[in-house]
Amino acid sequence: MRTHKPPSDTGRAVLGGLAALGLSVGMIMTDGSPASAATWPTANGSQAVTATIPVSGTKDYGMKRLYGSGDLGTAGQSEDQDPILELAPGAVLKNVIIGSPAADGIHCLGSCTLQNVWWEDVGEDAATFLGSSSSNVYTVSGGGAKEASDKVFQFNGAGTLNVSNFAVQNFGTFVRSCGNCKTQYKRTINLNTIEATYKGGRIVGINTNYGDSATLKAVTMVGDTSKKIVPCQKYIGNNTGAEPSKNGTGADGTYCRYASSDIVYR
Repeated sequence: MRTHKPPSDTGRAVLGGLAALGLSVGMIMTDGSPASAATWPTANGSQAVTATIPVSGTKDYGMKRLYGSGDLGTAGQSEDQDPILELAPGAVLKNVIIGSPAADGIHCLGSCTLQNVWWEDVGEDAATFLGSSSSNVYTVSGGGAKEASDKVFQFNGAGTLNVSNFAVQNFGTFVRSCGNCKTQYKRTINLNTIEATYKGGRIVGINTNYGDSATLKAVTMVGDTSKKIVPCQKYIGNNTGAEPSKNGTGADGTYCRYASSDIVYR
């Protein structure tokens, strides 16, 4: 039987914070070792969604599963699908499971908070962050996403995206700053306490020519070490719709910000 050291005071605080977010198993280290994989929640009932649900203010679904039906009953990668939920600027979405079909998941039209949101089978994208103000702040706190054949989080708008205490499994790119949107912005991405189970791909993709930056902290990679995932892929973005060209990988202190100790493989 595998044994673990008791967590430190700091570790207890982290675990308490995760519990408050609805995570039943910690995703992060308490004594320098990776914790067990996140436990995925059981839905408290299910609801078919045939038209995008608008959300403003705070909405707590109590761990209900929402899944697409009718016009939203798609799970492919075709562009311009409608989302299951559309959040108005300032909205807070809590405790919901996006089932399958998932269409284009969740759209944030401005600053938003996604707290303890889980995607069982990502459709086009899990969530897309929109809005033109550089003061926008998008927060993803707790939760997880599985089976994203391409991207999990698509960052099309301006501002800052903060993702913490999140588990992601089987994906192409975890977070992507849009590489070829018609309107481009400088985007800031902060990832902290991420558990990534993968078959290849990358954690984050950013556009150096637009001044993007990505900061990675406490990222645990779970997978085939012979196919190590790219923590931070740099691109030359454009606004023409063309496929962006790659511009190197790895920490540089400006665009890709992390230390080797911030990335743990197991």
